[in-house]
Amino acid sequence: MRRREFISLIGSVAATWPLAAHAQQPGKPPTIGFMGSTTPQVAAQWVASFVQRLRELGWLEGRDVAIEYRWAEGRSERYTEIAAEFVRLKVDVILTHNTPTVLAAKQATSVIPIVFATAGDPIGSGLVATLARPGGNVTGISSQGSDAVGKRLELLRELVPGLRRFAVLANLASSFPALELGEVQAASRTLGLEVSPFDIRRAQDIGPAFEALKGHAEALYVVADPLVSTNRIRINTLALGLRLPTMHNVREFVEAGGLMSYGSNWPSQFRRAADFVDKILRGAKPADLPVEQPTKFDLVINLTTAKALGLTVPPALLARADEVIE
Repeated sequence: MRRREFISLIGSVAATWPLAAHAQQPGKPPTIGFMGSTTPQVAAQWVASFVQRLRELGWLEGRDVAIEYRWAEGRSERYTEIAAEFVRLKVDVILTHNTPTVLAAKQATSVIPIVFATAGDPIGSGLVATLARPGGNVTGISSQGSDAVGKRLELLRELVPGLRRFAVLANLASSFPALELGEVQAASRTLGLEVSPFDIRRAQDIGPAFEALKGHAEALYVVADPLVSTNRIRINTLALGLRLPTMHNVREFVEAGGLMSYGSNWPSQFRRAADFVDKILRGAKPADLPVEQPTKFDLVINLTTAKALGLTVPPALLARADEVIE
């Protein structure tokens, strides 16, 4: 199936999500609380992967299982509101992604099982005790985001000849971006690069951050979190306006005009998260389900953006790319 057809299909599916959730009757099928940190548009592919795998496992939405979808749209105050609502609804399991939403769900309940499809550093963020023995009511799939930091910087330096200094754009009020910034700073010292962090905590901070980093960077490292993901098109547009090559940890940013990404494949992680939910709905306890780690990291390059920036992608780098967007 071509990508355009796939997106159209997902769009039609997305339109039915609220209807399917609303049709749930008390005491009928088990209920999954889907806690989206961004928007239905941003998460369309991820949700489709999750729902498709559930179907393969015998859980047809609206018949065998009900799904209550809620969207935070990158607003941190919504995380606790949604988590509290799911507790009131007494959902059977909460499926979420990105560290801040997982933390909000964990703070709201120690009883309802929580599965995360992505989390940058589950141990460092305090989501689980260990990967092998999560403990408590939380488990899922780690993105191992910080583990790939050094590789991202090496790739960025390979694509931007003579790179000496770069900026990091991150929501440092969130736990994982703060952890990743520390990894970036450590890797930068090893590679002899100067790094300047720019903190954004609301959508209104994005414009001023770009004004402040003018002339202070030759490239931009963007740390994904719900706020940043929701505003990814604006961020890429502003970066392009300043002729700043961008490095991301999620392919969807490159699809939205970013230059390059290196990280785990999120649709596949949401698909795997469905297996966790299946086991829990059949009686397994989160504490007994070890946190899984990604086995493959994808390199994605946007040639259209590279051309707009006047960059020539080395043939050797192109050959290593898992996907090239033109």
